[in-house]
Amino acid sequence: MSKVLVVVDMQTDFINGALGSADAEKIVPRAAEIIANFDGEIYCTLDTHGEDYLKTQEGRNLPVAHCIKGTDGWRLDKRIAAALSGKARFVEKPSFGSPELAHMLAEKNKQEKIESIEVIGLCTDICVVSNALIIKAALPEVKIIVDASACAGISPESHQAALKTMQMCQIEVLNG
Repeated sequence: MSKVLVVVDMQTDFINGALGSADAEKIVPRAAEIIANFDGEIYCTLDTHGEDYLKTQEGRNLPVAHCIKGTDGWRLDKRIAAALSGKARFVEKPSFGSPELAHMLAEKNKQEKIESIEVIGLCTDICVVSNALIIKAALPEVKIIVDASACAGISPESHQAALKTMQMCQIEVLNG
């Protein structure tokens, strides 16, 4: 049985760019430590938008251009990129959650049973919760874990609400 780590959207725009925050900046060293010490397969999502972002539904609801493919803001934080170097499979996603990632993990589980999937990253209350729930739906018998010490939300309150939602959906929350 194998273990998997999913690193969600640890991109510059979510840390100290267009949608960055002090809370996001604070969790980067912990996330990098988890990545560096993880013994298993790592998948990393990249929030990925085009130049037409502001014309999309998401862009109309969140009118802040971010993670435009190829820009500095789209790239991984340098500390995270260094920790991931040569160790991860990348999944670009145009929305909050990635059905493609869940499919990849379900296929992996068919070939070799996955013992657990740990999820870390940004933002707890949007992309982390979305991906954790999609993965849980695709793999209901696999233990899903979210390490809250390596996640940050839009606000401390919405971060806690997302952690509670995930717990209610039988996702284990560590350090919450």
